[in-house]
Amino acid sequence: MATANQRGQHGHERGNGPGIGPSDLHVLAAGLRRMNGEINRLVHSFAGTQGLHATDVQALAAILDAREPMTPGRLRDHLGLTSGAVTACVDRLERAGHVRRVRESADRRVVHLHYVPEAREAARTYFRPLAEAAAATRARFDEDELAVVIRFLTAMNEELRAVRSDDDRRSPA
Repeated sequence: MATANQRGQHGHERGNGPGIGPSDLHVLAAGLRRMNGEINRLVHSFAGTQGLHATDVQALAAILDAREPMTPGRLRDHLGLTSGAVTACVDRLERAGHVRRVRESADRRVVHLHYVPEAREAARTYFRPLAEAAAATRARFDEDELAVVIRFLTAMNEELRAVRSDDDRRSPA
């Protein structure tokens, strides 16, 4: 899969539209970096209070957001870790009471990872200020503006997944 640069999809190649120049793109990039930094600060703080690594919190988010039961293999692919690193991560999460492993299928080799309800509630409580900040921010936009924001975030995540996929292919096996 080609990166955004290889596909020629940078704003200056597509045309940024009226009034959007390099300084506006810099402001956008700086804003995204600041937001990422603030979210990372919360994630690291939560991880510290729970005796976890930041990657463990990413794993919890992946388990929470999964549309179907998460398996260690899917978690490995999502996080870009080795099988051993995912096993260590899941072991830490299980010891800390955040997840449980369940063999739910006729094939006993298949393990599903479930977020423990009490631990999920603890995370909700910890991250409530982030949710409240998101709700307060959302209230400052009308539905049409929110649709654009959601479209932007969706496209940004697609581009980042493409970059990650390209990086994975370039990494030595």
